[in-house]
Amino acid sequence: MRWCLLLAMLLCMLPGAALAQVRIKDITDVEGVRPNPLVGYGLVVGLNGTGDQLNNAVFTRQSLIGMLGRLGVSVTNLSSQLQTKDVAAVMVTASLPAFAREGDHFDVAVSALGDATNLSGGTLLVTPLLGADGQVYGVAQGPVATGAIAAHGAAQSVTQGVPTSGRIANGAIVERQVPFRLSTEHTLTLSLRNPDLTTAERIAAAIDGVLGRGVAHASDPRSVTLALGGRNVVASLARIEDLPVVPDNPATVVIDEATGTIVMGANVRISEVAIAQGNLTIRVTETPQASQPGPFSNGRTVVTPRTNIQISTQSGHRLALLKSTVTLQQLVSGLNSLGIGPRDMITILQNIKAAGALQAKLRVR
Repeated sequence: MRWCLLLAMLLCMLPGAALAQVRIKDITDVEGVRPNPLVGYGLVVGLNGTGDQLNNAVFTRQSLIGMLGRLGVSVTNLSSQLQTKDVAAVMVTASLPAFAREGDHFDVAVSALGDATNLSGGTLLVTPLLGADGQVYGVAQGPVATGAIAAHGAAQSVTQGVPTSGRIANGAIVERQVPFRLSTEHTLTLSLRNPDLTTAERIAAAIDGVLGRGVAHASDPRSVTLALGGRNVVASLARIEDLPVVPDNPATVVIDEATGTIVMGANVRISEVAIAQGNLTIRVTETPQASQPGPFSNGRTVVTPRTNIQISTQSGHRLALLKSTVTLQQLVSGLNSLGIGPRDMITILQNIKAAGALQAKLRVR
């Protein structure tokens, strides 16, 4: 019976320990393995009268004339008669995935550049996608999906979503690949997404436990260098990316004053401090009354002002004492017991930090 109870206790403890661990590939990136941003300029056609007004969008008119000219249609002398509203100039953006090969497909985003009101139902024409070096790495084309709803009448309009921005799933094809051969690298660097010295040392220790002592070392809070030598690079990364590591984060409190959001890390501690919170509230209510003269009298109506003033000091809120090394849960419970809302809690945390009792980094956005 005792063994059954002990086994049950161990099984209850295992999920909590597992939750604290994360895989190395979930908190790091391999330096050099990254997507590359691409951008292009194109035309979307087939719009139902929701495209650019050619009299206002000169670049759309010029692009349309140039495209028709390349297709053998000369409209130079008739450019002033082009009044179509079914064409829109757009900017096309995308990210070329790492290790993408020629012929692979990837998604693109399409955004209106002129005064088009809706790109739904349109088709993007062939658009070259350029990298930062000016070279063409992809070509995009296809139907635009906005996922938005726009309807309007004579006196009212309804818009849900953003109809002037959309996406084309697998709408681009890779024409040029970025040269990078991972298998020929002898030294790699793992870059931590949240820099921390303790986490970097733990990652290096976990890797050394699998690949051998001296393979990994933490060079700074963000980087863990791997000296793979003659090892198979891809096989070595596959072995270490699933290794569990317990990340360590600095004590931080993030405050967003615009929305009243407060996010605290688990390592936040409070030194001994006393907190009192109360607001003086004055409420003024005006209830004027009209005094009517008697029937058939020669009097006049008089408005009599009546003012009611109420003062509340919220005397129910008391002074609270938070002991030294208070944990996050105790801090939140203590502040909630005072009936403090998020807005007042932001001010209290800022004052605790000013008093030197908040042992954490305070970031206000």
